[in-house]
Amino acid sequence: MFIGNYEQMKKIAMRVREAALELGVKRIVVGECGHAWRVAYAFWNTLTGIGAGADDPFAIQLQKQLDPNYKQPSHICEVTWDLIQAGRLKFNKEANDHRIITFHDSCNVARGSRMGDYAGGQFDIPRNIIRAVANKYVDMSPDTTREKTFCCGGGGGLLTDELLDLRVKGALPRMEALNRIVQDNGVNFMATICAICKAQFSRFCPTTASR
Repeated sequence: MFIGNYEQMKKIAMRVREAALELGVKRIVVGECGHAWRVAYAFWNTLTGIGAGADDPFAIQLQKQLDPNYKQPSHICEVTWDLIQAGRLKFNKEANDHRIITFHDSCNVARGSRMGDYAGGQFDIPRNIIRAVANKYVDMSPDTTREKTFCCGGGGGLLTDELLDLRVKGALPRMEALNRIVQDNGVNFMATICAICKAQFSRFCPTTASR
């Protein structure tokens, strides 16, 4: 997706299909990377037939193999929230009472994809998970979250030290919004679900943990 080359994106994505067929898996789950989830959510159906849309023999074989009771592919947050709702994951929320948590909506998830079976699930599900494991949660200003979120400043191939000045400028709007609730609400932990966001913010959040 970074370089805008559809054929290269398809070649890379096909490795997932090949592994799924070889291993005989029933469900495909995508991890935290916002860019990966955007590709999986928006393109894997026609790139690889993991969803619906492709009609070559191997895509048809894969569609028959995957469990129709689950959305294919699924985001790890969807899987986690389903397990929490089913009571299969239980937590001691008090163990996190030393953390006052906020959440950064990663732009590829917030604006380029979705979770769950309703509009806005990509905003609610991660927050539901946080509230399930912690007692103290505070949202940043509504003008800076959900569909109005700010980019972390490190996406789209910018995550390199040669572009550090540009990354600082890109991160500034989010850091200003974060600083407001640090000062007003004592927030000391910012969660996010994109690996690029976490790598970016680890450079600019020396006093607030970012996970």
